[in-house]
Amino acid sequence: MPTYAYACTACGHRFDAVQAFSDPSLTECPECSGALRKQYGSIGVTFNGSGFYRTDSRSSSSGSTGASTAAAASSGAAAAPAASGS
Repeated sequence: MPTYAYACTACGHRFDAVQAFSDPSLTECPECSGALRKQYGSIGVTFNGSGFYRTDSRSSSSGSTGASTAAAASSGAAAAPAASGS
């Protein structure tokens, strides 16, 4: 289950809460009963290996854009296991 960071808009109290995706967001501060706000920070995701950069899966004569190359790479990756599984 993910951990969400909350901060009170009234008193500034900050805390973390472990909640399921289906749980409603917390709305009341446990310290002063003020309104809470979710805090968003950077996530710890790294993309390792080939295929994540614009130049990884392109030939020099290709005129496609980065967005279409990324879409083609993701659809190709999803289609490959289905084709090999048949």
